[in-house]
Amino acid sequence: MTNRRKTRTVTVGTAQVGSLHPILVQSMTCTDTADVAATVQQIESLVEAGCELVRVTVNHDKAADALPEIRAACPVPLIADIHFTHRLALRSIEAGVDKVRINPGNIGSEARVREVVEAAKNAGIALRIGVNSGSVEKDLLEKYGYPSAEAMVESAERHCATVESMDFTNYVVSLKSTDTQTVLKANRLFAAKNDVPLHLGVTEAGRPGYGSLKSAAGLGALLLDGIGDTIRVSLTGDPALEIPVAFDILKATGSRVMSPELISCPTCGRIEIDLEDLMTRLEEKLDGETMPIKIAVLGCVVNGPGEAQEADIGIAGGGGKGILYRNGKQVRVVPESEMVDALYEEVLAWKSEHDAIHSS
Repeated sequence: MTNRRKTRTVTVGTAQVGSLHPILVQSMTCTDTADVAATVQQIESLVEAGCELVRVTVNHDKAADALPEIRAACPVPLIADIHFTHRLALRSIEAGVDKVRINPGNIGSEARVREVVEAAKNAGIALRIGVNSGSVEKDLLEKYGYPSAEAMVESAERHCATVESMDFTNYVVSLKSTDTQTVLKANRLFAAKNDVPLHLGVTEAGRPGYGSLKSAAGLGALLLDGIGDTIRVSLTGDPALEIPVAFDILKATGSRVMSPELISCPTCGRIEIDLEDLMTRLEEKLDGETMPIKIAVLGCVVNGPGEAQEADIGIAGGGGKGILYRNGKQVRVVPESEMVDALYEEVLAWKSEHDAIHSS
């Protein structure tokens, strides 16, 4: 488990955000928010995929008009995404959303920001100060010459100071860019000086495939540093596709493991079992399981025995049979035809032990 950076706790509806709580996965609908039926349908799809916070754009009055009905149908905290028009932020708060995301770089004067903060404070909801490299204030662009990480952090801290001066602390910050290096530097700089929870994202990462890899590079590096309290993987396409990628990034970094982690050999000439078939059948067996267990399936005698012992459950196969390990100890030897069933039996035994320990 990664050592998390210590932060304050922010309340977003029924959710808690910060270092004492799990890193939450969120996404954003791509429907016309004014179309209540389509938006609610997409929210349901996101939640079914595992999304824990949902954001909707509120870019005109008809979108704001739809918010009460959407809020009533949304089973997770609802976030209103605001740009340019602070009046729509005020309308969103009146409509009962759980959080409002504002970009101070494009919402106008400090007085408008203060209006939104006061309304959020009175309503008891959260805010996100969202700084994007594409909308850094003009004076900071002139100071730094381009939307650098330093410019983004100064922008965020400027608005944090405004919010804090109003005795409002129920907010998170995001520092996003399309450039992975900028995302890393900006979040690291901010994290080193502040205890405000951070929402992470590499904005406009691209289509699934490269976009997933780009997000993993940026978000994964920060998560390994212990930085990040909510995340979004921004992909072009159906937003429900973002959710499994986000959870895989959390799992790969050890930040939040909510399903089995399967470790298997790459294909090489030393493999002596039908590893691809074994993995396919094992994945089918484990579909839907939420155990935070590490399972290794290795196919040769070079690294297999050692690496199988390092996992919670492991098997080192070769020559039509496999040595089965649980918690680093050899359990038994099984023929290749029985490997999947034997692995699953040990997984269930591990689960029973794990549940007993954590319930006592």
